[in-house]
Amino acid sequence: MFRIGPFWIRSTLVLLGVWSLPIFASTEEQPVDFAAEIRPLFNKNCVMCHGGVKRAGDISFIVRDRVLEPGKSGEIPIVPGHPDKSEVIYRVGTTNEEDRMPPPKHGPALPKEDIERLRRWIQEGAPWTEHWAYVPPKPQPLPKVSRPGWCREPLDRFVLARLDAEKLKPAKDADRVQWLRRATFDLTGLPPTREETAAFTEGWWRNSYEDVVDRLLASPAFGERWAVLWMDLARYAETQGYEKDSGRNVWPYRDWLIRACNDDLPYDQFALKQIAGDLLPDATIDDEVATTMQRLTPTNAEGGTDDEEYRIAAVLDRVNTLWTSFQGVTFRCIQCHAHPYDPIDHEDFYRFVSFYNTSRDWDQPGDAPLLSVPLNRDDNARARALDARATALVADERSQVTEVETKTETDWAPLHPAAAESTGKATLEIKPDGKVTELLTSGTISDNTRLTVTIPLPDGLRQITALRIDALPKNVEAALLTPETGFVLTQFKAKLLPAGTEIEFAHVFGDDDRPFSDPEQSIDKGRGGWGPFPRIDRPRHAVFVLKHPLEIPTGGSLQFSLSFDAASGDQTPQVMTRGRFSVTRSEEWTRLVESAPFTQRRRELAETRGLRSKIPAVDIPVMSEQPANLRRETAVFVRGNWMQKGDVVSPAVPKIFNPLPPAEVTNRLTMAQWLVSKDNPLTARVAVNRLWEELFGTGIVETLEDFGSSGTMPSHPELLDYLALRFQNDLGWSRKKLLRELVLSGTYRQDAAMRPELADRDPRNRLLARGPRNRLSAEMVRDQALAISGLLSSKMYGAPVMPLQPEGIWRSVYSNAKWETSAGEDRHRRAVYTYWKRTAAYPSFVTFDAPSRDVCTARRIPTSTPLQALVTMNDPVYFEAAQALAARMAVVDSTKPADQLAAGWELATGSRAGSRQIKPLLGLYERSLAKFQADAEKSGHVATRPEFAALTVVANALLNVDAVLTK
Repeated sequence: MFRIGPFWIRSTLVLLGVWSLPIFASTEEQPVDFAAEIRPLFNKNCVMCHGGVKRAGDISFIVRDRVLEPGKSGEIPIVPGHPDKSEVIYRVGTTNEEDRMPPPKHGPALPKEDIERLRRWIQEGAPWTEHWAYVPPKPQPLPKVSRPGWCREPLDRFVLARLDAEKLKPAKDADRVQWLRRATFDLTGLPPTREETAAFTEGWWRNSYEDVVDRLLASPAFGERWAVLWMDLARYAETQGYEKDSGRNVWPYRDWLIRACNDDLPYDQFALKQIAGDLLPDATIDDEVATTMQRLTPTNAEGGTDDEEYRIAAVLDRVNTLWTSFQGVTFRCIQCHAHPYDPIDHEDFYRFVSFYNTSRDWDQPGDAPLLSVPLNRDDNARARALDARATALVADERSQVTEVETKTETDWAPLHPAAAESTGKATLEIKPDGKVTELLTSGTISDNTRLTVTIPLPDGLRQITALRIDALPKNVEAALLTPETGFVLTQFKAKLLPAGTEIEFAHVFGDDDRPFSDPEQSIDKGRGGWGPFPRIDRPRHAVFVLKHPLEIPTGGSLQFSLSFDAASGDQTPQVMTRGRFSVTRSEEWTRLVESAPFTQRRRELAETRGLRSKIPAVDIPVMSEQPANLRRETAVFVRGNWMQKGDVVSPAVPKIFNPLPPAEVTNRLTMAQWLVSKDNPLTARVAVNRLWEELFGTGIVETLEDFGSSGTMPSHPELLDYLALRFQNDLGWSRKKLLRELVLSGTYRQDAAMRPELADRDPRNRLLARGPRNRLSAEMVRDQALAISGLLSSKMYGAPVMPLQPEGIWRSVYSNAKWETSAGEDRHRRAVYTYWKRTAAYPSFVTFDAPSRDVCTARRIPTSTPLQALVTMNDPVYFEAAQALAARMAVVDSTKPADQLAAGWELATGSRAGSRQIKPLLGLYERSLAKFQADAEKSGHVATRPEFAALTVVANALLNVDAVLTK
C-alpha cells in the first residue's frame, strides 16, 4: 500500500512555506523529525486535554517526562522503542469510541498516515527535542548555490539555496527608481526627493547603492521612522487610557527612542536601558527616561476602581509587553495556568512578575514616581549632578536617623488613649493589646476625616522629646500580599492638657527615604503629609521631634488632632484604621535635629532642590524601586485571580531558558542582563526577525508575537540563525549595520513584479523569489503626502502636536480637553509627533491599521478597505496636501496641462510619466476644469482659479494611486 512518508511530508511543508530543508532525491525514509512532524500533531490533537491547561489522566504532551510515566490509568503513554506497548498507539488506533483519542466529541480520528508516523517515531526511540525557538541559534555554514554571482551578501546564499531546492530563479534586479523608493521609505519613512532620484539615476556620476544606503542611515529621519515601531511595542500614548483617558507627559521617551535609533545604540543596551535603566550604576537622565517604556501602561483614574487591582494589571502588562516585544513568547498565556503548548509552568509567570512587583508606582492619576526632565538637554548633566547630591544628602540623613532609632529603640513609652472622637460617622474603638493600646477606625469613613484623641501621660514621665505614631494593617500577615487601604496624615497637632499649650514640632521622620509626599507637610499645613499612600501592606511609623523638650506637669495629658484630607485615585478616603502612639524622653532626637551637621545638611538639601526646580523641565513617569525595607512579596495567583494568593515566589526565569547571571541582588537589572545575554535563544532572533518583517512585509517567522509551538515555523530557519548570530556577535548588536546588509542584498534588490509561475505557488512571497512590495504604513502615507506637496516640516523633538483632523473626533469625558489644531509648521510635522489619545487615536492612522496602543502591538496586520481611499481623498490633511501639490505642479516651466500633470506624477512617484499615466490624468483634469468653469462658487471652495482647482483634483487623485501608496 502506498504510504505517505517523511519525504512527501517535507515536500508538502516546503511548498507550504513552513520547512526549509532541501528535498532529497533519495527515496529512503528519513528519521521522523519530532519538531516538524510529531509536536504539531500533539498540538493539534492532544494538548487541549493533555497539555499545560488541562492534564487529563495526569498526562501532558508538553514535557517528555510526563509521557514516559504511567498516567492515572496506570498505562504508560509512550514506551520508547516499543510502539505496541505504548498506550497512545492503542488509543489513537482503536475503533472503540469509549477509548479512542481524541474522543469523537473532540474531533475526528487521526489519519492512518499520522498514526504510522507516530508509530515509527516511537520505534526510533521517541527522540524528543525542545521547540527550535528555545534552543540557542547555531552557526550555519553558507550553503552552496547555483548562482554565486547573484549573491551580494552572505544572507543571499540561504535564500538562493531555498529557491534552488524549489527549482525557482530569483527575479531580475529592480530598476534604480524602484529600489531607491523602496530603500528610502524603509530606512527613513519618506519618499526620495527629485534631487535624490536624479543623483541616483542620471548620468555616469550616479551615486552607488552603498552611498545611498549610508546617506539614508545617517539621516535624522531614520530615527523618526524606526521609533514608530517601538512606540507600537511600548504602547506609547499621550493619555492614560480607560474611560477617563487623561493626558500625561511622556514625549521625552519618544525623543529618546528617536535619538537611540539615530545614534545606533547597540540593541542589547537599547533593551537593557528600557527594562532597567534606572538601576544602572551612575544612571543618567536618559537612562531613566528609557524606562518610561515600562510606565506606559494604562492608568485607571475612574472613581470606584480598586487601586491595587489596577496596579497589578499594570505590572502584569509590563511582563507581557516585555515577553512580546523582546522574546516573541505568548507569556500572558500562563497567568492562569501552565502554557498550553510550551513547557513553561504557571508558577514561572509569577516568578517573573516578582521582578516588576517591587516598583514604587501605584494606579494613581499623578503617575508618580516622576522624573523632572530638562527641556534643554544641555542641562541634563547639571540636573543629574543636583539629583545625585540631593540623593546623597537624604541618604546621609537616613543613616543618621536609623542610628538614632537603633539607640532609642527601647526608650519609647506606649500611650494608652482614654477617649477618641471622629468627624463624620466613623466608629472609633480603643482596644488594649497587651502592653500597648490601639486606636481602631471602622464603619463609614468619609473624606476629610479628623480624629481627636485624648491620652493621659504615664505617671513619673517628666519630659518628652519626640512622639511616635505606628500604623498597622488590620491583618498584618494578609496585607503583605493583599494591601489594605492606606492613608496620608495631612495635619498633625498636639496639645498639652490641661493648660492647652500647643506643642511645636521641629521635624518629622518617616520610614521611607523616598516618600510620595513630604512627611514634613504634616506639621507645616502643606499639600502632602506622612503615610503609606494609597495602600498599607506592613507596619509603618513616623517620629515627630519636638522643637524643644516638653516638661510634663503631674497629671498631664496629651490631645492629638489627626487630619486625613487625601483621597486615592479610586476616591477612597485615606484614613489610618489601626494606630498606636508612644513618646520618648531620649535627648538623642533633640541632639540630632539641633546638630550642626543636620542643620547644614537640611540647608544644603533645600538649596539643591531649589536650584533643580529652576531648571525648566517636564515631569514624566519612570521606573523606580521600592526601598528594601518596604519591598513587596509576590505570590502565585490561583487560576490567575489576583484576589486568591497561593505560594510566595522569588524572582526567576523559566527553566527552559538560560539561567540568570550571578548577582548580589536579583532584580530587574539582573533580569535585563539575562535577556540580552548571548546565551538567550530568542533576543537576537526576535530582533532580526522584526527588522526583516519591516523590510520584506513578512517575518522569517510570520508570527512576530509568537515564536512558540503555536506560532508559525520559520520559512528560512538557517537564515534566521545566521542573522541572529551575526547581529549579536559580528555586528555588535548594531541595527544600522544589519539593515545596511539587508537593503544591499540581492534578495532585497529584486524586482517586485509578480511572475506567472509564482502567482499560485508563492503568492505571499515566502520563498523570496521576488522583491518586496508593501503598502506604506499609516504614518508614511501621511508623511509622504506632506513631503511631495512641500508642506512637511523638518522640525524634530518636543511636545506632541495636533495637526488637522476632522471635526468632532474628541468627546473627552470628565474634562474639557479639546483638539486644538497646532499653528505654523507644527501642523505639518511628521506623524511620529502627533498627539496620541488612546480612546480617540488620530483617525487617519486608525483607518490605515495603526493600533490604539492600549496594549503592546507586535505587528500591524495590513488591510485594504474603501475607508482608506475616503481618508486620502477627503481628510483635511490630504486635501490641504493636494492643494499644495497642485501649486507645485502649476509652477513648472510650462503652461501646458500635460506637462504640469507629468511633473505631478514625478513628484508623487519618483518616476517619469508616460502616455499611459498622462492620458487618464489629463482626462480628469479637463472634466474637472469644465465643471469648475461652469460653477464659480464650487471652484472657489477649492482654489482661486478654475485651473488651480482642476489641478487640485488631479493632485488629490495622485495621492490615491497604487504607485504612491506602496513602496
